[in-house]
Amino acid sequence: MSKINMENIGLSQRFVNESSLYKGLYIGRIVSQYKNLYKVITENGELTAEISGKFRFEAKSLSQYPAVGDFVMLDRNDNKGGNAIIHHVLTRKSVFIRKAAGTSNDEQVVAANIDTVFICMSLNNDFNLRRMERYLGIAWNSGASPVIVLTKSDLCTNLSDKLFEIDTVAVGVDVIVTSSMSEDGYLPITNYTGYGKTIAFIGSSGVGKSTLINRLLGEDIIETNGLRDDDKGRHTTTRREMYLLPGGGAVIDTPGMREIGIESADLSKTFADIDQLSTQCKFSDCTHRNEPNCAVQNAINSGELSLERFKNYLKLKKEAKYEGLNSRQIENEKLNEMFKEVGGKKNARRVLKEKKNLGRKI
Repeated sequence: MSKINMENIGLSQRFVNESSLYKGLYIGRIVSQYKNLYKVITENGELTAEISGKFRFEAKSLSQYPAVGDFVMLDRNDNKGGNAIIHHVLTRKSVFIRKAAGTSNDEQVVAANIDTVFICMSLNNDFNLRRMERYLGIAWNSGASPVIVLTKSDLCTNLSDKLFEIDTVAVGVDVIVTSSMSEDGYLPITNYTGYGKTIAFIGSSGVGKSTLINRLLGEDIIETNGLRDDDKGRHTTTRREMYLLPGGGAVIDTPGMREIGIESADLSKTFADIDQLSTQCKFSDCTHRNEPNCAVQNAINSGELSLERFKNYLKLKKEAKYEGLNSRQIENEKLNEMFKEVGGKKNARRVLKEKKNLGRKI
């Protein structure tokens, strides 16, 4: 049996270096999850795995559990002798997180180690700039690079106007225009795929995500459904799965990618223009409501900044529990949340320094 080239599915030297810390274990990548079992791909093929009892005991939150796209350390790299045991999850380079089901505040990883996330939006009634701002915030926060994919261009009569609108909220983000009528409309996406790269898609149900993935795979593996008349669509993907692409690399398809909450958003990059304007306000803690010499309000009054964009900025800040905070305060809140288990922000520098020193040793 020929060996599987793990580098083709994203195994970089960074992961190899970290894996060397765990002697006697083997590296694999999670390709799907069903309840408490995982399908993992190793250099010797696919196997079924479960987490160790020690891992389960020591895990402090759901987000520490393995997820599709994770590189993990296993006690074996073949399917002999029953299920393999997962002992460690290697440090993620990017991660999509959502609130776990139920009433707890726990978070769950939807997918990990994605290089490029395609934000899909249909050019018919699904088109919504405010939703695009939301998706951009989620994409930037994950650590993956966002690319906007506009589907069903054959149904749009004012494409240039739509592109101009997008440019006002997604400066510097690549935009791809596709048509559901064109068999080769997916080809521009292949410029972002290839050896060692992992991609994923986010967007409303029915906008063509599954169709695009099937085109990339070269066969209809994923069930597709179009938007209904009420444009709410139906969720067609029911389980998380990573597929190997014929042209190299991998694609992750998961229902959770469209259900991620705004708590996981990076608003500083999505609304960089507002943050930049904020630095010009008279008061450093300006709320951009009634203060004198507010650069943000001046920009709105002059037409430089749309009122709708500013209102959405405030709305998303509120959803992310950042209402009333400026950009610097938001970053402080993120640090406190990130390091809450080690004493909050005041210990953040020490933790980061320790991680940096560990990287040097590796």
